[in-house]
Amino acid sequence: MRVISGTAKGRKLYAPRTHNIRPALDKVKGAIFNILFNVEGLRVLDLFAGTGAVGIEALSRGATHCTFVDAADEAVTIIRKNIALCSFEDRAKLFPKRVDVSIDYFAKHEQKFDLIFVDPPYLKDLVNPTLEKIANAGILAPTGRIIVEHHPKEPIQSPISPIFLVDQRKYGQTLISFLAFKT
Repeated sequence: MRVISGTAKGRKLYAPRTHNIRPALDKVKGAIFNILFNVEGLRVLDLFAGTGAVGIEALSRGATHCTFVDAADEAVTIIRKNIALCSFEDRAKLFPKRVDVSIDYFAKHEQKFDLIFVDPPYLKDLVNPTLEKIANAGILAPTGRIIVEHHPKEPIQSPISPIFLVDQRKYGQTLISFLAFKT
């Protein structure tokens, strides 16, 4: 697991020692950023961050800031190490809380994000409840996008008003779904 492009290109990231955390595969991460193309200047939220690899990739490619959210102790330790390894401490914030609690906090403090990554554990019925929570909280910027990495057996129930599924790609046992406000 490494940083694919940008200022931290080639940096090998810390990985989990257990199977409790499922890091985004480099192939999938590369595909996401090839589709997004440019993340420069964006404020990013990485939910169920795991190792932080996706948020770190965004920072490496020029995102202004990334907030990483994960409640698992092992994940928090790994994310903290990976942020330091890439020298992104000044552009990163680690939120060691549950995703639902974090979304409520961001809504209460009127924080908006241009790009929200959602990568929950597979087959735990977290995809659609998390998307509904994001939609209701109003934390997605008007031109923002949500990218969800999920198992094909957990389809997106779109529309989640006012957010709609705009694209979807399959990579092995992983679906990548892109959502945004209707234009």
